[in-house]
Amino acid sequence: MAAHAPTGRPSQLFRNLNAKIASIPMMLVALVIFLGGTLWTVFYSFTNSRLLPRLNFVGLDQYERLWASSRWMISIQNLAIYGILSLIFSLVIGFILAALMDQKIRFENAFRTIFLYPFALSFIVTGLVWQWMLNPEFGIQSVIRSLGWTSFAFDPLYDPDIVIYGILIAALWQGTGLVMCLMLAGLRGIDEDIWKATRVDGIPMWKTYLLIIIPMMRPVFITTLVIIASGIVKVYDLVVAQTSGGPGNASEVPAKYVYDYMFQAQNLGQGFAASTMMLLTVAIIVVPWAYLEFGGRKRG
Repeated sequence: MAAHAPTGRPSQLFRNLNAKIASIPMMLVALVIFLGGTLWTVFYSFTNSRLLPRLNFVGLDQYERLWASSRWMISIQNLAIYGILSLIFSLVIGFILAALMDQKIRFENAFRTIFLYPFALSFIVTGLVWQWMLNPEFGIQSVIRSLGWTSFAFDPLYDPDIVIYGILIAALWQGTGLVMCLMLAGLRGIDEDIWKATRVDGIPMWKTYLLIIIPMMRPVFITTLVIIASGIVKVYDLVVAQTSGGPGNASEVPAKYVYDYMFQAQNLGQGFAASTMMLLTVAIIVVPWAYLEFGGRKRG
């Protein structure tokens, strides 16, 4: 058998060997902790584990009990309302603020800091601040009534029908600044010649944004969408700080349902089943994003 002559070039496997060796700990952590923990959670969601995990399989009982629970259904309904409105308002308000900031206004840095400052606060602090703001005795309602509008009523956190909108207000106040910064970075990446060409052609500014700029910012929108969506799925702190799930169960969300069942009701199997459903939701969000972001790039 003839021996292959050395080509003098390292094979693909041994290229950037130092970098590959350095990444092994990170890969092991990802596999063992993240992937292993995920599989462990899904595995025990099919058991009737209570205080401690145990291998007593009950099939899909935990999932049937989960979807028969009115508390879980309220959580899903709240998450849907909160998620859809949060996505729409975050993107719209964030983009409008970014478009205004992109007009080279004075004190841009000061405005940008003001808008981004709430994002530096924790969800707990944000929730406590807005709990006070929406308190009918001390907050917005009290201030407006002191000005003479004595019939004014604005107490969403105490009304089961609209409590989720009170939580939404706090979430928008905190997160819109980050969306604005992402959008502004995208707008600053648009070639100035495009703006000059649209001005020469006499295209109105609103039409330029709608038909040219926004389609060009598609990667920014997709990335922003995923960041917002991942925050929506795991919303917990705001709810606990503002309402603790009340009044009654009116502001329950899936993350709080999981925490309550795993650490207070000592029903690990039910908590694992709810966690698995949340994981499925995240997968539904991330997989299309990964396909649009990386699959499209490969085809291009």
